[in-house]
Amino acid sequence: MASENSPLLAYRLLGEEGAALPANGAGAPGGASARKLSTFLGVVVPTVLSMFSIVVFLRIGFVVGHAGLLQALAMLLVAYFILALTVLSVCAIATNGAVQGGGAYFMISRTLGPEVGGSIGLMFYLANVCGCAVSLLGLVESVLDVFGADATGTSGLRVLPQGYGWNLLYGSLLLGLVGGVCTLGAGLYARASFLTFLLVSGSLASVLISFVAVGPRDIRLTPRPGPNGSSLPPRFGHFTGFNSNTLKDNLGAGYAEDYTTGAMMNFASVFAVLFNGCTGIMAGANMSGELKDPSRAIPLGTIVAVAYTFFVYVLLFFLSSFTCGRTLLQEDYGFFRAISLWPPLVLIGIYATALSASMSSLIGASRILHALARDDLFGVILAPAKVVSRGGNPWAAVLYSWGLVQLVLLAGKLNTLAAVVTVFYLVAYAAVDLSCLSLEWASAPNFRPTFSLFSWHTCLLGVASCLLMMFLISPGAAGGSLLLMGLLAALLTARGGPSSWGYVSQALLFHQVRKYLLRLDVRKDHVKFWRPQLLLLVGNPRGALPLLRLANQLKKGGLYVLGHVTLGDLDSLPSDPVQPQYGAWLSLVDRAQVKAFVDLTLSPSVRQGAQHLLRISGLGGMKPNTLVLGFYDDTPPQDHFLTDPAFSEPADSTREGSSPALSTLFPPPRAPGSPRALSPQDYVATVADALKMNKNVVLARASGALPPERLSRGSGGTSQLHHVDVWPLNLLRPRGGPGYVDVCGLFLLQMATILGMVPAWHSARLRIFLCLGPREAPGAAEGRLRALLSQLRIRAEVQEVVWGEGAGAGEPEAEEEGDFVNSGRGDAEAEALARSANALVRAQQGRGTGGGPGGPEGGDAEGTTTALTFLYLPRPPADPARYPRYLALLETLTRDLGPTLLVHGVTPVTCTDL
Repeated sequence: MASENSPLLAYRLLGEEGAALPANGAGAPGGASARKLSTFLGVVVPTVLSMFSIVVFLRIGFVVGHAGLLQALAMLLVAYFILALTVLSVCAIATNGAVQGGGAYFMISRTLGPEVGGSIGLMFYLANVCGCAVSLLGLVESVLDVFGADATGTSGLRVLPQGYGWNLLYGSLLLGLVGGVCTLGAGLYARASFLTFLLVSGSLASVLISFVAVGPRDIRLTPRPGPNGSSLPPRFGHFTGFNSNTLKDNLGAGYAEDYTTGAMMNFASVFAVLFNGCTGIMAGANMSGELKDPSRAIPLGTIVAVAYTFFVYVLLFFLSSFTCGRTLLQEDYGFFRAISLWPPLVLIGIYATALSASMSSLIGASRILHALARDDLFGVILAPAKVVSRGGNPWAAVLYSWGLVQLVLLAGKLNTLAAVVTVFYLVAYAAVDLSCLSLEWASAPNFRPTFSLFSWHTCLLGVASCLLMMFLISPGAAGGSLLLMGLLAALLTARGGPSSWGYVSQALLFHQVRKYLLRLDVRKDHVKFWRPQLLLLVGNPRGALPLLRLANQLKKGGLYVLGHVTLGDLDSLPSDPVQPQYGAWLSLVDRAQVKAFVDLTLSPSVRQGAQHLLRISGLGGMKPNTLVLGFYDDTPPQDHFLTDPAFSEPADSTREGSSPALSTLFPPPRAPGSPRALSPQDYVATVADALKMNKNVVLARASGALPPERLSRGSGGTSQLHHVDVWPLNLLRPRGGPGYVDVCGLFLLQMATILGMVPAWHSARLRIFLCLGPREAPGAAEGRLRALLSQLRIRAEVQEVVWGEGAGAGEPEAEEEGDFVNSGRGDAEAEALARSANALVRAQQGRGTGGGPGGPEGGDAEGTTTALTFLYLPRPPADPARYPRYLALLETLTRDLGPTLLVHGVTPVTCTDL
């Protein structure tokens, strides 16, 4: 016969994967009633037929003839070792929980997420569609090689007309038969598969018996054309029966030209043919939606099928090597028919395996498509595939797939596409191994498969083996398939997908974060790598939205925690009122587009709640080192939710993870004159508490007045006219000399420099104001400061201003910075000093960069404004009775300055070392 002459068979894709069945909430389309297939009919039969396909009849001689028995067995062992690794992963996942419809797609998507699962699922679907077409075309060519009018074999009836149109007609008729069986449901498919299994088993039994019962004979080979088209003398191959000399001759390799294609064979090409022919291990897993007990049937049935097919392949290899000469094996791939006791039975086996492969691929494609449609990953494009019959059969998905197969049939021979189909299957196998590997590495407590004959080593080896095999079979197709998978995953990521599947990425992240948090040892911290880790206390986010975003810009990749204190006593409450609030705060973080964590607490007072958050927020080496508070003044709070574009626009209720309008989740801003949750005394006490706990403190005033472009992700069109002013000196206790270069002053410089690194602040100019004492010569202190800035790699403009004359000059320095507030001077004098400092700062805000000694270059000051001012925050007084006076002085100091940050740093943050 001449079906072995089909170039399609060289790629060994006739009869790949089996069926994948639908998914819904209960598993099968029709619910539990649709789950009626047993382990044998639902797993063993389709898996055996898919792993045999047409190869078992037409490529045994090809493999043994070219590779020899020893290398053929080595190839088989390697191929089944690779497949067995994936089988172990399939069994582990299948026994870890209820497997619903969709088979491999369901396993991958529910483990690796909708992006990876959807992309591989679509590739798996296309592989099944093309595999069905390839099987049908191979079946048509096998039929025409015997019954075609133009058949070139040594025997045949030659009654069927041939040609492209006739071949397409035959393929379409066979597709109609296959599609009809699949449309009527998995029950009819299972019965048809069982009938096919009986035919194939009978055919194989006759072949095995023929090896023993048939005596030696010469078999005429297909004639080859000679030079100039002349015919060569007839050639014969020899069937010797069991003969030790024949076995000896067939032990070693004897690679030669493939008589069907003329290509020179080698180990890789023969191995690719063998491997492509014995895949099909997912056929049973893909029937998951219609199995009675998939968690038991899939591992048991798949292992039985793999062991059975391996045994048959090994037996056929040995029998062929004992009885057939090398010439017969290399020159007649269909020699089973020539040595059979009843040759038509071999033809029946060939046709039955090809037909079963096409049915398996079509029903598998339809069930995968139905699962994809039900998950709504590709929107309206796949919406028709959701339709099912009353009995739960997804007939619309079958028709959808039938139409695509018909389109592929129009292409005729699929030599190039055949390799791509196999590569797509291998991608799915690698993804299953990766899914199991991820679950094992994540150490999730709920990953408890009853099948335990696997480890992360087998999973990792399975991934590597599948990838290696992909590139061995077709490097171009392998690269193209990975590129396609990446594009589909990017499309699904952009479109968004369900987040309630519980896939493994979150478990892996948790596992790795925990591991690295343990390694983030606070004892090994170095000032070179210091970064601000902020705890922002927020009462009502409606009035704190600009500060929330400004703090996000100040964090410089560090930890950022939004803290909120709910007043109450858990003893007097029926339940914890804090837990239900987390959803609203997380929605706030999403809508504000800030990279922050949320930490809420319940406490009788805001001060005690702030202490709790300062102590317990964060974990290990990632704990807040800086407390950020809004300023305490009488300015009526604004509702920024009404003016900010991210909050004024309605939420997209159709988007996954979308939240209701935040206006319904947070109360309206406090009305002017209404009582506050925090008293002035407790506010200053909270600042003092933070400093006692060795935390830096930032108080933000008038952050709502920041230019709009400062609150966006990019810089605005007028950002080049803005300045960031830094006063690294306690203006409420002026003194001359270089005393400003203390820990707190350097902390101010560092925070201002960090803000300048943010893209939205790149074009703002940093100005540092150097205050001279009444007896200090101009220029000396500036030179020292410029040298320090050069060492710290900070680019800034330095300006000297005279400060201190008649305002505390000559006063002895106190041991503590806050002692000025505690001094014996009257409130009127302290208030005058604060007003004087305020006037000095406001006067400098209105000046542009000049060409004087403080500015490196001249410039036009027209339109120049100060976007943000950094001021030195004095330490609160030791006497709590003076807290209100301290707060009043801060209010006077920062009055009408615009956006201002009062900063007090207690930790070293700068380093001049590499």
